[in-house]
Parts: sequence; C-alpha cells; structure tokens
Amino acid sequence: MRKLRTNELNRLNPEEYQETGKMPIVVVLDNVRSCNNIGSFFRTADALLINAIYLCGITATPPNKEIHKTALDAEKTVDWKYLEKTADAVNELKEQGYTVYAIEQIDKSIMLPDFTPKPGEKIALVFGNEVKGVQQKVVDLCDGAIEIPQFGTKHSFNVSVSAGIVLWDLFKKMKWTASSPG
Repeated sequence: MRKLRTNELNRLNPEEYQETGKMPIVVVLDNVRSCNNIGSFFRTADALLINAIYLCGITATPPNKEIHKTALDAEKTVDWKYLEKTADAVNELKEQGYTVYAIEQIDKSIMLPDFTPKPGEKIALVFGNEVKGVQQKVVDLCDGAIEIPQFGTKHSFNVSVSAGIVLWDLFKKMKWTASSPG
C-alpha cells in the first residue's frame, strides 16, 4: 500500500472544474460565524461538485485570509453569492425551483438515512449558526428539515462536520439515482 502523490490524484484544474457538471445542490449558510467553518464548506462543496454556496447574514465572504486557510482556493472555484437575509436566499431558491431543507433538529424532521431525493430534484440545504442553529423564521420558510441521527450526550455536530455528513450522503444518493436505469 502506497499513498498517492498529488500528480496521481487526477485533480481538475480551475477551468476544468468550471466546465464540469455540478450536483443540483445549493448550500445556504445562515449566520455561520467561524471563517474556518466557512472555508470547510467551500472545500467540501468543491470536492462534491456542489452547485453554489449562499452566504447570509454575518457569514463572512471571500476574499478572506481566514476562509482561505481552510478552503485552500476552493473559495475561488465554487460559485457563491452573498445575501443579507437568509429568508431572501430561501425565497430566491424556491423561485428557482429548489426544494429547501433546513439541516436542523425539529419536531417533524426527516432522519438523514430515511431521506431520498426525488429524481431530478434541485435541493437547497440551510445550515445554521454554530450556537443557535437555523433561525426559526428561516425554518418556517423551508419545505422540510433533515436531521442527522445522533446517539451520544451532546446531540450536536460542528456545522462543517454536519455539512460533510449530509452532502456526502446526498451525493451518493443522487449519483446513484442519476445513474440508475429507468
């Protein structure tokens, strides 16, 4: 067993990345305060070919050296947009035909293992503030909520860890659906 060298990873260059088809997923950050978390979202979005990130409220925007520390240039390849109000982002995405889900613990959430995207569905996922989560007024605008099952005492993941879990799960499900016969 041998670790692969960087030149063996078949990485896309920025131009190839822009030309590559993206997953029909938009990530919405609702007042995420940590630039390290924001940078992590960019890296995860790049790795999984996420369509775009909407940065809302107090969420910092590129260029930003703290975001760059974690994003490692993914902030230059992943499309992003800033909106002052997360509610405006949700409404805009709904107008564009996205089904919007909060990633949150609510009374009627769908557990992630039970969530199955519809074929061809465009999905927007709202991730919330590290302390307060997704604002209730934003949850009220969403079409539903997806929850990551948790079994310990904290019932809380770091927001960028939640992104990795949810986005990977949806990437697998949507790639499988997209390539399935029928």
